[in-house]
Amino acid sequence: MMRYQILNALLHFLFFFIGAGIGSFLNVVIYRVPRNMSVNNPRRSFCPSCQYHIPWYHNIPIFSWLILRGKCASCRSPISPRYIGVEAFTGIMFYAVLWHFGGEWDQIVQWGPKVLCLWIFMSLLIAGTFIDIEHFLLPAEITRNGTIAGILASVWVPSLQGEDIWWRAGVMSLASAAIGFGGLRLVVELGKLAFGRKKLNFEKPEAWSVTQPDENEPPIVTIGDDKIEWVDLFGMQRPTDRLLITSPSLRINDQNYTDVTVELYVETMKVLDAAGKVEEFNLENVTTLKGQATSVMIPREAMGLGDVHFMMMIGAFVGWKAVLFTIFAASVLGTLVAGFTRLTGRAQWGAKLPFGPYLAAGAALWVFYGIQVMSWYLTKVTGSEEF
Repeated sequence: MMRYQILNALLHFLFFFIGAGIGSFLNVVIYRVPRNMSVNNPRRSFCPSCQYHIPWYHNIPIFSWLILRGKCASCRSPISPRYIGVEAFTGIMFYAVLWHFGGEWDQIVQWGPKVLCLWIFMSLLIAGTFIDIEHFLLPAEITRNGTIAGILASVWVPSLQGEDIWWRAGVMSLASAAIGFGGLRLVVELGKLAFGRKKLNFEKPEAWSVTQPDENEPPIVTIGDDKIEWVDLFGMQRPTDRLLITSPSLRINDQNYTDVTVELYVETMKVLDAAGKVEEFNLENVTTLKGQATSVMIPREAMGLGDVHFMMMIGAFVGWKAVLFTIFAASVLGTLVAGFTRLTGRAQWGAKLPFGPYLAAGAALWVFYGIQVMSWYLTKVTGSEEF
């Protein structure tokens, strides 16, 4: 009996360490994917500061970071605590999935596939969360490929969708992905109608410009001391979204204008003078764009298109009920965090946190305790436990 208990404990530790190893790979994904780098080339991890290729004995999950005291073995530059954090957190989540959904080892054929699929799901949530925190984006490599993985996983393990038959689970996964995409897209559009514009008026004219330091990167709009990325203005690719600038002086390429209104769209620009004359430009042909601004009307989004795709992936993996629960839970978590940061005087920190991490937290909560939470909530509100 003692031997079995020791073996069981070792196996549980092994699965935690497997999760930590996957977390080490997720760190590669988190660093490289938003920078348009291949996760396979170079194959070995490297120090971002000195490009030192890290040998295996300096790349052991959790332990290497602790032994090296969070510094590169070559140049001694600090290594972000995010690396050990992702490794430890992934290990914990892998173990939590095993603990919650696993069973007797002689029945691993029955519960193993579901655990494996949920490990993949948790890995996608973790990678998406940390990329979104650092870069305010959710790459299509995570969300769209994750949606495909979710559909395939549901066909393989129908219980992910609450079904017993593979083809019904596949249909439910597709429908849930559509509900996830459409439901959150509706929230985005309603938020756009309610909070879609922000107007700024300046006592004195402020300098503004649109620049593109790198042709492979989107343009940056500078207004006074503030810099706004193009994707934050036109990320939803709506033809009606516009940045409206009242400009007493303006320069476009080699032409100068005075007392005009500038309408910037995702691909074009209009210049209106006081007499009502309109000139239209294709932004691809504009190399210089700068001037002074007395007022600015900025388009705003309730959230980005990446969040919509993230929700599509969540629906594909765990179903339409999870979609509804995740949106609800993410909204509650966001409100609680905003309230906490205001009470503690850190409201600026809370305002800088994107919505993706809240969606991931809501989805993870659903996986472990979603049915119980919703049953408790519905019992309190309606007296019925059915969800």
